[in-house]
Amino acid sequence: MITLHFSSNSRSQRVLWLLEELELPYKLNKIKFHPSELKSEEHRKRHPLGRVPVLEDKDVTIFESGAIIEYIIAKYDRKGLKPSVDSDIFPAYLQWYHYCEGMVMPPMNTIVVHTLILPPERRNPEILRQAKNLLTKSILPVDGLLSKNKFLIKDSISGVDFMLGHSLFMANNLDCVSDDMKNILRYLELLNSLKSFNKAVNT
Repeated sequence: MITLHFSSNSRSQRVLWLLEELELPYKLNKIKFHPSELKSEEHRKRHPLGRVPVLEDKDVTIFESGAIIEYIIAKYDRKGLKPSVDSDIFPAYLQWYHYCEGMVMPPMNTIVVHTLILPPERRNPEILRQAKNLLTKSILPVDGLLSKNKFLIKDSISGVDFMLGHSLFMANNLDCVSDDMKNILRYLELLNSLKSFNKAVNT
C-alpha cells in the first residue's frame, strides 16, 4: 500500500488530492510542520533534508511533490490526467506543470519565510511587499489561461491542476489573487466543489 508522509498547509496537499481523486488506497502519516518532527532522525531517513511530502510505494521511496505527481500518474492514472506526447495540448501540459515551481512558488516561498518562518525581528517588510507583488504578477497569465478552459489546460482535470491549481489556492490564502482575476476566482470555486480537493486541504 502507498504511504504518504504529509504535513498540513504544505505541498503535501497536492499529493493527497491526487490520491483522493484517483481513489487509491493509501496510509497517511501526518507529520507536524515543525523541526522537532521534520528533522527527526526517523524522517531524515526518508528525506535527507527533512521535508514533505514523501511517498512510499512498496520498495519505492520518492520525494519532491512534482516528481511524486508524475510517478502516481505514470503508474496509476485511470482518468487521462496526462496527455499523450502526440496530443495538441502536450506542450501546454509541460509548460504549465513546470510554471508552478519555476514562477509561482519562488515568491510564495519568500512570503512564507517573512511571515511565518523568521522571527519577527528578522522579517523584512520591503522584501515581503516585493514578493507579494511578484506573486500576483506571476499568476496573472494563469488568469488568461483560465478564460479558455474549465480547468487549467482543458475542460477536465489534469496533472497541471494538482500542481499549479494548488499553488493558486495557496496564493489566494496569502491575499495575492486580486479581485479582477475573475477566472482564477471562478476556478478556485470549482476546486472547492471537489470532494478530493476538500479532503486534501482540510486534512
